[in-house]
Amino acid sequence: MNQPFDLKGKIAIITGGGGVLGSSMAQSLAKNGAIVGVLGRSIDKLDATVSKIQNEGGQAFALQADVLNQVDLEKAKKIVLEKHNRLDILINAAGGNIPGATVTPEQDFFNASPDDLQKVLDLNIMGTLLPSKVFSELFAKQKNGVIVNISSPTAERPLTRVVGYSAAKAAIDNFTRWMAVEMATKYGEGIRVNAISPGFFIGEQNRALLLTPQGDLTPRGESIIANTPMGRFGTPDDINGTLIWMCSEASKFVTGIVVHIDGGFGAKSI
Repeated sequence: MNQPFDLKGKIAIITGGGGVLGSSMAQSLAKNGAIVGVLGRSIDKLDATVSKIQNEGGQAFALQADVLNQVDLEKAKKIVLEKHNRLDILINAAGGNIPGATVTPEQDFFNASPDDLQKVLDLNIMGTLLPSKVFSELFAKQKNGVIVNISSPTAERPLTRVVGYSAAKAAIDNFTRWMAVEMATKYGEGIRVNAISPGFFIGEQNRALLLTPQGDLTPRGESIIANTPMGRFGTPDDINGTLIWMCSEASKFVTGIVVHIDGGFGAKSI
């Protein structure tokens, strides 16, 4: 009999698996026994994540695909079925922000780039919705499967300046709850949909916003730490315990929730 947190033999796909958080989550899934399909656009980043997993004794394979391209995703689904004949877990970790979708103190919202706003909305919400649409078809047939989306504290407490990303992550929370109800009521209790909301982690996209070239806090970084009761940024490993719980039988009666991993940022007030 498997232990509650055991993922041995489970087949997982993680979108954005070449990124900082995505790569860490992929490694965590593999360490707990899952066979991980690492999906993304950059084959170099995918191969790097796959190599890390394999060097640690885990099983993984690369799936080069754009989360905004349904044809790519259908091809990836076909590969997974040919290799393993099923899918058990989908982690929607692809997402992010770009400078043009923020409003700096020197700018007005009226001058924000519509193209950049659309890119951020598409990457985050459509980049979650489309993989869910494609891969959850397998879950519906199996009557079993887990989806974990990636939200953000900005979904509930919109950050100043961060307009596109905040709106997109609010949509992720809404979609998570909608999809949880849709799948459970139509296809049974074996399909669960939840989300993780990481607080502030240092990544490629936000490093310059939070840290100076010398590694000191920027004013924005200082404000975030001042409003984080635990007094630090998160590390990728901080996410992995919740991720394994959500993907395993330990959370078999949990669906439609968003778990905040933010060092208390969401609870802080004056």
